[in-house]
Formats: sequence, structure tokens, C-alpha cells
Amino acid sequence: MGAAMRRIHVGNALSAFGLGFTVPYLYVYVAQVRGLGAVTAGLVLAVFAVAALIVLPFAGRAIVRRGPLPVLIAALVTAAVGALSLGLAGNAAAVLAAAGALGAGQAVMQPALATMIVDCSTTETRSRAFAMQFFLQNLGLGVGGLIGGHLVDTTRVSSFTLLFAIEAAMFLLLVVVMATVRVPHAPRVEGAPSGSAKGSWKQLLGNRAMVQLCVLGFVLFFACYGQFESGLSAYGVEAAGISTSALGTALAANTAMIVVAQFAVLKFVERRRRSRVVAAVGLIWAVAWLAAGYAGLGHGSQEMATAAFVSTYALFGLGEAMLSPTVAPLVADLAPTGLAGQYNSAFALVKQLALAVGPAVGGPMGASLHAPYIVTFLLFSLGISVLALRLGRQLTVAQDQPWQARNRVVARGGTAAEPVTAEA
Repeated sequence: MGAAMRRIHVGNALSAFGLGFTVPYLYVYVAQVRGLGAVTAGLVLAVFAVAALIVLPFAGRAIVRRGPLPVLIAALVTAAVGALSLGLAGNAAAVLAAAGALGAGQAVMQPALATMIVDCSTTETRSRAFAMQFFLQNLGLGVGGLIGGHLVDTTRVSSFTLLFAIEAAMFLLLVVVMATVRVPHAPRVEGAPSGSAKGSWKQLLGNRAMVQLCVLGFVLFFACYGQFESGLSAYGVEAAGISTSALGTALAANTAMIVVAQFAVLKFVERRRRSRVVAAVGLIWAVAWLAAGYAGLGHGSQEMATAAFVSTYALFGLGEAMLSPTVAPLVADLAPTGLAGQYNSAFALVKQLALAVGPAVGGPMGASLHAPYIVTFLLFSLGISVLALRLGRQLTVAQDQPWQARNRVVARGGTAAEPVTAEA
């Protein structure tokens, strides 16, 4: 791992630590500590999603034109201002404005950091680089949430102000770290439209494989991440009688599975077709939903129901560990030369859409329509497998089996480290 990649990974860990520091406590802070009520707290969470949906269509174009590093630094400064303002805001208007700045900055960080990983890696090292990114993100979120929980006191506004000030300091520290990164100069964009961003999006939508991957990505995030803190938790409490402590254990099991399994599954995943790995994840998540169904609809003891519910989150974590070295590198390999930023932003936009729609659909279903909820998301998980296999027919060998493509390069007298250019 080169010096640039090490700094990028430190940046990922710091940004995740900052988010884990405050995000779990936003609702309590706005609704109770500031006394602005549940409606305003709900609007703050909605503003995060809306801000991301507004800025992401423009972020990709900016990354292509300016490079990922200037865009990342601008996003970090914006997020730092938003975090500090959120800690000082005393009325609804100020809280919503600060949440918009923080949400926009956080959203742009993702594709900018992903593009920097692409620029500083080769097809041979990319899967491991993204696996490390996902590992550090989860570790940072977990450690940040743990420390933040011990600092806050709902009877003292100053404790939350300190929390948001530390988050802002993390983002500014990340600016300093990132400013020292020497990112390789991105190659000139070949055949890219020189006009408006509309032309760039039209070119992206003309890539059938990328469009299919975006559809698959929406279903992935809708059926998993979009349910974690909404539909699935509501279902666990209402249908399975899961206590809040058991729910916390389930979330911890998810993180623990990712931390333990990430590098254990990496060697296995690297030698398999990416499309088939994603298809396998769909089957694993189908088993997870069956376990959730048993927890809430079965007739076992409360202990059995709790164990089944915890295993649901653990199985989701196993699938996530398989996806991290698979999907993000595939997005990079589908991008034409120089357009990785545009493609990363498009996929991040799809993710945000899924995370916005998922809780809105899954929350009410999980709380009241227990059997239909399980059946619906069981079918979505099986749909992931079908969509992944269909996507595999659109991919080249270099995109679906990069290790096989490297072996062919060696057989022709090249080197395994030689990057393989993917077709658009």
C-alpha cells in the first residue's frame, strides 16, 4: 500500500468516526435536548437525504473536471461548518440549514474518496483497497458511536455542542491529511461530451451494463441498508418482541461479522465472478429474511426468536463483506477512462435514493404488516440474485473476472500488475 492510499484510508476512518460520533444521537438532540419536537427531528433526517440527492448529480461532473481532491476538501469544509452550526443551532430554521450543509458535505465525500481509491490503485489491488475502506468505515462508525455515547448527556446541551465540535474538528483534520495526498493525474477523458452535465449523464445512461448495475444497486441498498434502522428494527420489536438491548446486540453482531469476515472472504471473492458473488449475496440475504420470519412469525421461545433475529443481522453483515470488494471496483471498471468520478457519483445517488425510499416503505410494513413484510423482502433478495446473473451477461472478462484477465495478460507475456482497460 502506497503512502497516498494509506492517507486515503486514514481519511475514510476519520470521516466514519466523525459520523458515528453524532448520527445516532441526532434525533434525541433535536427533539429532546433542543426541545424542537419529533416533527423537526424527522425533518432533519429527511434534509440529510434531500441534500444528498441535490448535490450528487453535480458532484460527479465536478470530480471529472477538477479532480477528486479539491472536491473532497470543499465537501469536508462544508461538512465541518454544518456540524459546528448544528451544535450551536437553537431554532428549527438554523438546525435544518446546518443539517443541509452537513448532509451535502457527507454525500460528496463518498464518491470523491472512492475516485481517489480508483486513481491510486490498479485492477490487481482495487478489490483489496475497497475492502479495506469498508472495514475501516465500519470500525470508525462503531468506535465513534461508542465514544459519543459516553460523552453525551441529555440534560446538558453543552455535551452535544462538544460532540458536534469534535466532529467538525475531525473533518478539518481530514482536510490537513488529504492535502498531503499526491493523487496521480487523471487521464484525459476520451470521447466525453464537452458541453453541459446533461450530455455526460446521457453518455452514462447509454452504458447498458452501468444502468443494470444501478438497478441492482438500488435493490441491494433498498432491501438491506434501507431496512436496518427502520423496517427490520420495527418488525423485531413489534412482531418478535425483541428488547432494545437485543436490538443493540443484533447491530453489534452485524458490525462484528463485517470486521471478522471481511478479509476472510476476500481471497474467496477475488477468485470468483463478480456477478456470481453478488448473486450469492442475494441467496444469503434470503436466508437472513427467513431467519427474521422465524423470529417474528414462528412459535419458538423468546430466546430462540432473539437468536434468530441476531443471526439475521449477522448474515446481512456476511453479505456486506462480500459486496465491498465486488461492487465498488465493478463501478470503476465500467467507467470509461477519466470518468470514474461521474460513475461513482451516479452510484452514490442510486444508494441515497434507496436509503430514502427504503425506510419510508419498510418502516410501516415492518411495524404492522409482518408476514407481507418478510415475504416482500425475501422476494427482493431473490431478485438480487436474478439481476446479478443478468448483469453478468453484459460484462466483459476484465469486468466480471479481473483475475482471469490478469492471467491472460501474463500468458501473453505481460505482467500481472498491468492494468486492464475495461470497455464502456
